[in-house]
Amino acid sequence: MAVRAMPLPSGGHTAPSSAARSLAEALPVPYWLDDPGKPAARPALVGDEQCDLLVVGGGYSGLWTALIAKERNPARDVVLIEGKEIGWAASGRNGGFCAASLTHGLANGLSRWPGEISTLQELGRTNLDAIESAVDRYGIDCSFERTGEIDLATEPHQVADLRETAEQAAELGTELSYLDRDAVRAEVDSPTFLAGLWDRTGVAMLNPARLAWGLKRACLEKGVRIHENTPATELAPRGAGMGVRTPYGRVLAGQVALGTNAFPNLVRRVRPYVVPVYDYALMTEPLSQEQLASIGWRNRQGLSDSANHFHYFRLTEDNRILWGGYDVVYHYGGRIAEEYHQRPETYLKLADHFFRCFPQLEGVRFSHTWGGVIDTCSRFSPFFGTAHRGRVAYAVGYTGLGVGATRFGADVMLDLLAGERTERTQTDMVRSKPLPFPPEPVRWAGIGITQWSLARADAGGGRRNLWLKAMDRIGLGFDS
Repeated sequence: MAVRAMPLPSGGHTAPSSAARSLAEALPVPYWLDDPGKPAARPALVGDEQCDLLVVGGGYSGLWTALIAKERNPARDVVLIEGKEIGWAASGRNGGFCAASLTHGLANGLSRWPGEISTLQELGRTNLDAIESAVDRYGIDCSFERTGEIDLATEPHQVADLRETAEQAAELGTELSYLDRDAVRAEVDSPTFLAGLWDRTGVAMLNPARLAWGLKRACLEKGVRIHENTPATELAPRGAGMGVRTPYGRVLAGQVALGTNAFPNLVRRVRPYVVPVYDYALMTEPLSQEQLASIGWRNRQGLSDSANHFHYFRLTEDNRILWGGYDVVYHYGGRIAEEYHQRPETYLKLADHFFRCFPQLEGVRFSHTWGGVIDTCSRFSPFFGTAHRGRVAYAVGYTGLGVGATRFGADVMLDLLAGERTERTQTDMVRSKPLPFPPEPVRWAGIGITQWSLARADAGGGRRNLWLKAMDRIGLGFDS
């Protein structure tokens, strides 16, 4: 049968969509790092150094570990090395949601550690309070706003899930405010919002890069020696301590704390527990007062929807909207590469979703597009451990909630290195490990099937197929 070709518009070109037009002038760089206030990099390590504690990694994990180590013992000699520049990776380009939750939300915590969920929630609240206190104490200009976060229902089946979570929280003495359709749209007006669950005090919004840079300054003021553009290439015992090799020298340290997260861990047995996945985000131009009034959002909460493939979004200090999430991209073999930092097909999808959520903002342009790798583990929340007879500690697997939880992880690593029995180290969460991911090619195939199944669940009223039910039973998951 003959097929008749569709006529092209005059000139032979297809008209670009409104989503594509909105991206035309966007810079392909993380908005937060496109900042004239970015501090100069510290010199690379050249030659040999010795120290009491070596911290590997200059994101939040490493910065909090170095800072807290000096707060606990000002005489402790601490060195921090970073493969590129402080905050260049996930710590400097995330959404800026600083959550109290250590368990990737109440539901995940209840399913995995029901007997200690109250303890974990209290530890999380204490940790968030400590972050706010440190921001104030060290004068860190990171636009810290404790606005809370609203989880949104955008499909009918999600409404019941939010009600159930509110009831579970109430039983545990935690207040989460359930908002019906009218109440949630009074907070932020979108025709897609059906209900919401507002955690009023358990999440803060902040500028992630400025937090990292502020922690860097605080570390330096405390006497931490920082070397940037200094990747750690080898970790091995050296006498009573540990030796870490770098391109231009090496460090002999009594103890080592690893904060490398998504990047290959220097303790090789940790690697099967983590997969690196890519997450992407857009930033709009600043909204006018009229545009802002059209959506409300006077209380400036962080927002995220409740789908498996979810969006997260928030306002910046100058009233831009950050819009990210949805696609979670894994590359075969866990490959990490600069070329994956931009993904136009995801940006088109995100822009289209943005205007469906906020049709009243039609015509707004995006100023920045970016992506990057985060560390995912099968239980969606961090895990911890030691190696080399207790001389090395690690904390990894934050799965997108590391802005707040990394400070808790720093405390755990320092407790473990000190051999201390603390309330933190005695929890099952800290003492246990997630299930490891299988080797390739099973890993690649399994993640692919899981992604397909999650998309089917989103499109099918939340119904989980046999594959997802099997994964639930054994405690193996994939998320960001």
